[in-house]
Amino acid sequence: MTAIGTPSLDTFTFTPIDRPVDGTVVIPGSKSITNRVLPIAALARGSSELTGALFSDDTRYMAEALDQLGVRVESDEANNAFTVTGGDGTFPASTAELFIGNSGTTVRFLTAVLTLGHGSFRIDGIPRMRQRPIQPLLTALNDLGSSAVSEDGTGCPPVRVIADGLPGGSVTVPGDQSSQYFSALLIAAPYARNGVEILVEGDLVSKPYMPMTARVMEAFGVEVELDETDWKRFAVAPGQRYQGRDYQIEPDASNASYFFAAAAVTGGRVRVDGLGKSSTQGDLQFVKVLEAMGASVTIAENYTEVIGPPQGALRGVDLDLNAISDTAQTLAAIAPFAEGPTTFRGVEHARLKETDRVAALATELRKMGQAVDERPDGLTITPQPIVAADIDTYDDHRMAMGFGVATLRAPGIRILDPGCTAKTFPDFFDRLSALATG
Repeated sequence: MTAIGTPSLDTFTFTPIDRPVDGTVVIPGSKSITNRVLPIAALARGSSELTGALFSDDTRYMAEALDQLGVRVESDEANNAFTVTGGDGTFPASTAELFIGNSGTTVRFLTAVLTLGHGSFRIDGIPRMRQRPIQPLLTALNDLGSSAVSEDGTGCPPVRVIADGLPGGSVTVPGDQSSQYFSALLIAAPYARNGVEILVEGDLVSKPYMPMTARVMEAFGVEVELDETDWKRFAVAPGQRYQGRDYQIEPDASNASYFFAAAAVTGGRVRVDGLGKSSTQGDLQFVKVLEAMGASVTIAENYTEVIGPPQGALRGVDLDLNAISDTAQTLAAIAPFAEGPTTFRGVEHARLKETDRVAALATELRKMGQAVDERPDGLTITPQPIVAADIDTYDDHRMAMGFGVATLRAPGIRILDPGCTAKTFPDFFDRLSALATG
């Protein structure tokens, strides 16, 4: 049977394939790294050439905001590159109204670095952004001597920053909502007059993002004290400065997870070049989830390859996904094809992302006829015969991409609003179709 993808503005449907996928997939640059390196390059002394960059809604919001702040950002989409002329620790603009859509990294990282400027700045987004908490970051920045408030008093955007430099000091931040609060503080920290020490209250979610942030900062010349033993303390000594440089951004491991899952669920093979042992991205560890389900995995120096079990005969698993919560939707979408239940836990913070991801997954899996037990921090999915369904995506790119993989095996699955993948992977469905038909 020939696979036929039919993307449109409103839906994506697919005729399931009856053979394994086999190919090397080119994955765009990491959103997480691109949206870290852009503000770092904007603060640096001198010019930076950022290659392998992702061009998507989230990264465009970041680049456009920096441009509004007076930092020269030249975009070369044809060559996946940005050239950024840094402001040496501050921003030329003294006022700006910044719209950042539903980009969590953009609002959090910008809120922190704006305290280094001088003037009044406002950040706002779409209605869902006005429901996404940012108060722990605002409280931390105010404790460090800045002025940053939730304009409506909700603890969510819009955010108003009255900036006059960041004094710095020591601050305690709860770790149970988002590691992005900690990354935001670290990115701004080199320019705090007294340096910054961050103490973690409770357990820190999404821990692998902290080494990622530190490694990008270190590439631009700033040393970070990172406690990777119990994840209770991070610090940046005063007097450090970012230096402009050329920087190569690696492929996005979160977005690669969908193609690795396609190999697993069809009994096929997928290789992604440029994503190997030296990757800074924790989400590459999703291949270990697939390995536990029965796939064969190779993580080499410069590539990663997944070979699925024959006929995609996966095993159910029981795993804590706290560290790699962005891959929960990928696992949930292939769980109906496994033998035995699949349980994942530790992702309660995913309820605060683009949508309530735990509840959304439960709703859409039940539409497909699956038995789902929903808990505060995760799901248990017990496979049942799959029924045709229209899958709502909640304006969440990862809902669309995760269930997109399910269309390779399940007839009658229609993805609504596939265009929401523009947030991080604008041509995802084209690339998925190419793999399936190649």
